[in-house]
Amino acid sequence: MQRILSAHLPTRTGTTVRIAGWVHRRRLLKSVAFLIVRDVTGLTQVVVTDPDVRAAVTALPEETVVEVVGTVTANGTAPAGVELTHPTVRPLGPPAVPPPFDLYRPALTATLPTQLDHAPVALRHPTRAAALRIAAAAVAGFRATLDARDFVEVHTPKVVATSTESGANVFTLDWFGRPAYLAQSPQFYKQLMVGVFERVYEVGPVFRAEPHDTVRHLAQYTSLDVELGFVDDHRDVMAVLRDTLAGMLAEVARRAGGAVATLGLTLPEVPAEIPAVHFTEALRIAGAPADEPDLAPAHERALGEWARATHGSDLLFVTGYPMAKRPFYTHPDPARPAYSNGFDLLFRGLELVTGGQRLHRHADYLAALAARGEPVEPYAGYVDAFRHGMPPHGGFAIGLERFVARLVGAANVREVTAFPRDLHRLTP
Repeated sequence: MQRILSAHLPTRTGTTVRIAGWVHRRRLLKSVAFLIVRDVTGLTQVVVTDPDVRAAVTALPEETVVEVVGTVTANGTAPAGVELTHPTVRPLGPPAVPPPFDLYRPALTATLPTQLDHAPVALRHPTRAAALRIAAAAVAGFRATLDARDFVEVHTPKVVATSTESGANVFTLDWFGRPAYLAQSPQFYKQLMVGVFERVYEVGPVFRAEPHDTVRHLAQYTSLDVELGFVDDHRDVMAVLRDTLAGMLAEVARRAGGAVATLGLTLPEVPAEIPAVHFTEALRIAGAPADEPDLAPAHERALGEWARATHGSDLLFVTGYPMAKRPFYTHPDPARPAYSNGFDLLFRGLELVTGGQRLHRHADYLAALAARGEPVEPYAGYVDAFRHGMPPHGGFAIGLERFVARLVGAANVREVTAFPRDLHRLTP
């Protein structure tokens, strides 16, 4: 008999079916027992009246994997309006050792460190699993939106010979006796692939050896990277980002509607044109000094509140960051060379995306590195490509875990990360 998932049971009323899953909860009453079985699509209520079956159910702790054969019977109070009656119950493994928290409760009551220590079982909780479903749907929407616009997915190395951002916060390793690094981003490679496909994207891990111990930082996270050629300036990149976010949220609604409902979310709308302010104006709005070189988290929160109050938008572009705070490959604003053709996108008062227009002339790269007192040699394989003709181009990168955390209202990015890696955690 073919296994039926719980979500499909309403179409099988009156028939005998086989389900399988985990013992989610048992309710042992005087004359009847209720066994709640969880599978990937939801919960099934099994009604047990036979004394022998009841004895078997009593001996099965929560999280034991079982198979149940029974009759699908209508019951408006049961999950999905049906339940299984006259069942037989067979364990598919030994009795489970219960986890150190109850997965059947509406919310996990264990502390976050306890949940992370026991991630393989904590992730079974519907709320933790829902966040991961939303992440998967967002990535599917990212890919689908860009595929429809003739972007090509690429896969670039995660072990590199030099640090992407010219910084010291990289993980070093021994590469057959030579020093190497875990990639901070695919930035160099995705730019080079513009010379091949014009429009490219990548979904992959990036590594930052920054000793942050905050609710918004991870040492390894998933980056959704995009790069496109033949742009006029950074505004072309911003337009693609707007459409990409709209596509991601549409796919979350379509593919992960159940997860959205589980978490009680209202998905934000992406405006036809996301409001934008220049960095200098952003400082004024946030009440920051005019000579502030960057936006602090408190400034971002103030800007998020302003965008919501003024434009009714959860999203806000801040453009024209000072060149001193942008990587050397950033294209300056031709009208105001001290400022960049770059941007950040704030989502509900938190930086979500960094992007902008890049340099595309070989001579400009030599000048940019010289201005920062950096040698060309470590970047030779990258910079040399610009001798062979590269179009004006730009791109952006979305941090997946940060996006999902903000979307679901998680207080800590680790709540939406399956197995986070940070300053303190290498396991499980």
